[in-house]
Amino acid sequence: MKYDLIVIGGGPAGLAAAYEAYKEGVEKILILERDKELGGILNQCIHNGFGVHSFKEELTGPEYATRYIEMLSSTKVEYKLDTMVLSIANGGESKTVEAINTKEGYLILEARAIILSMGCRERTRGAIQIPGERPSGIFTAGTAQRYVNMEGYMVGKKVVILGSGDIGLIMARRMTLEGAEVKACVELMPYSNGLNRNIVQCLNDYNIPLLLSHTVTEIIGKHRLEAVVISEVDEQKNPIPGTEQTLECDTLLLSVGLIPENEITRNAGIALDPRTSGPQVNEAMETSVKGIFACGNVVHVHDLVDFVSEEGQKAGRSAARFIRHELEEGQEVTSIVNGSRVNYTVPQQVRLENILDGQEIMFRVSNVFKDINITVRNNEGELIKKLRRPIVAPGEMEKIKLKKEELEKANGKLTIALEEVV
Repeated sequence: MKYDLIVIGGGPAGLAAAYEAYKEGVEKILILERDKELGGILNQCIHNGFGVHSFKEELTGPEYATRYIEMLSSTKVEYKLDTMVLSIANGGESKTVEAINTKEGYLILEARAIILSMGCRERTRGAIQIPGERPSGIFTAGTAQRYVNMEGYMVGKKVVILGSGDIGLIMARRMTLEGAEVKACVELMPYSNGLNRNIVQCLNDYNIPLLLSHTVTEIIGKHRLEAVVISEVDEQKNPIPGTEQTLECDTLLLSVGLIPENEITRNAGIALDPRTSGPQVNEAMETSVKGIFACGNVVHVHDLVDFVSEEGQKAGRSAARFIRHELEEGQEVTSIVNGSRVNYTVPQQVRLENILDGQEIMFRVSNVFKDINITVRNNEGELIKKLRRPIVAPGEMEKIKLKKEELEKANGKLTIALEEVV
């Protein structure tokens, strides 16, 4: 089976990418989705707050996904559900995708271009090495969200949440609304990792305490969770002896970070960025392998689904340009790197030949900073651009748009950093 474009993942990034590519004239497009329905993680996000940027109104997750699914239903885009992609291989002009499902068995598909949009997964208890027994009642926040919102199961009555990522904050509110008692949201860092609006709407509005610079140091319970011991941590994130307190609970939800889902990417020989755990991409969202593009949470973890869709649209347009042989190889490549107090930048490279009017750079800061300058400097350290911000935080994505003439001053490298206001 041969296609012009194969999109791996039918969540918000994949749906937006496929629709945009179709609008750009790509005829044979296939979406491969391993779940039983399109929409990805949006299907279990029944709270509102989606679509403000994309559709200029507040929607729930399923409503947002349905908008894109309906838009795709008016096109000739094909999709296969319950289909697991096993591997991708680059064969020069055509790429091969191996996949499997229960209806058709083993599939070998060919495409001129591929878009990776597999999303991300949650860190588990094993990833953060909490000591203690292994009783029932310990879930990642997203697993609990699926049980409660889609499967109709109540996961517990007395809840402690470890981590203040957005899913954990939203589940604090959800569990409260379902009648559970949320004892506390415990955060290792001295700041929350979630959006400020979620802290206000999900914790403050329900009087749920947020304990910063704390972590879970012991699990109590043999068959079912009975309590957790939490401790304060010092600046090196080590528990401080004598600060232990026991919280009685039957459920512990873990909201301790998301990891881009990149096993297929890694096995295809695509270069990964250790800062984001996602593939390195350029201005066209193209990876290190020509003709393979990536977008959404598989590249880096986003705050808002609207930004995921924007990135998907960009990847879809770029894939269409690639198929039409309009993307330049790029003789002049500028590296975008993170400087002081910045954790990462996306994209990591920019080819000036493909920049039409400007390029948006996304990045995350390393801590909460007030009254700070975002600076862009070239290879010689010369200041290209400076923006002043009243406050920046790791939980919220930052963006800066550079005009083409600003990019041309890079001389090979641009560094994004935070600098004190003088």
